[in-house]
Amino acid sequence: MKHLSCVLFSTFLFALLYCLFSGSLYSQVGIFSKEDLIEYTREWKGERFPDGRPKVPDDILERMKNVTITQAWGVIRGDGYNFQYEGDWKCTHPGQTLVGRAVTAGYMPRRRVIRGIMDEKGKEDGRIGDQISWPIDILVKGDVYVADVYGLIENGPIIGDNLATAIYANSGNGVVFDGSVRDLEGIEEIQGFTSFVRGWHPTFSSPDIMLMTLNGPIRIGHATVMPGDVVLGKREGVIFIPPHLAEKVVTTSEIIRLRDSFGKQRLSEGKYTPGQIDRRWTDDIERDFSQWLEDHMDKLPVPKGTIQDYLKTRTW
Repeated sequence: MKHLSCVLFSTFLFALLYCLFSGSLYSQVGIFSKEDLIEYTREWKGERFPDGRPKVPDDILERMKNVTITQAWGVIRGDGYNFQYEGDWKCTHPGQTLVGRAVTAGYMPRRRVIRGIMDEKGKEDGRIGDQISWPIDILVKGDVYVADVYGLIENGPIIGDNLATAIYANSGNGVVFDGSVRDLEGIEEIQGFTSFVRGWHPTFSSPDIMLMTLNGPIRIGHATVMPGDVVLGKREGVIFIPPHLAEKVVTTSEIIRLRDSFGKQRLSEGKYTPGQIDRRWTDDIERDFSQWLEDHMDKLPVPKGTIQDYLKTRTW
């Protein structure tokens, strides 16, 4: 009898904790509350959107366009973020770069009753139209719509060229979909709508899927994505950079590019040998580099403030 009481109490406690946790984690349509977003992105200390999503500054996003995937990966992996990159994409605008702040959406295969309930709750929240339009409605300039459509190709497209036009009008960006799109030729005509998807197909997804998460954590392949992550998409793949590391990523990349420019110039001048440049630099080369930065500060393709901050860290 005592054992049965313990079991019943444990079951009740588990159910209570589950209800409390799930109630705080998701609102009616699977949206993180403002408090949840702040808690789960607590390392970000900067400005936020009204819903709590981290707002990495526009100038950081602009500088991020020159960062390579490898450079970004090296920085965030060094901080313990090992699952932020995903490759093997098809790009709607090959050779172009995608940068922006993530707005996330998680879809699942349709289950009739659940989808019906979610539609009802969406109406209660004041959402308009089909579920696939709900994430589009909350996009603002600088956002990137990132969606987990569980790799679905046939019956997987959640947008065609019409919704793509709406997305671009709201965000000025393309999308990252672990799924597919339709109306590819129309999408290609939208200049700047650089997008990374698994494929394209003429079918339409709406009857077969349901939106279960909006601006909560999602999985894109091997990567975990949070709202407000900085999305960097290039030919090599897509990386999702935690917002508190975005400035570190761009600054590190800029210093690497400066060092490369200095090294190539000195090699062309014959001042150093490849063996000297391609190894850890001596103190004399480091001093030369610092002086080179001061002499060329106004002519380099890196913000002057970044160079000045770097020079402050030097010991000579």
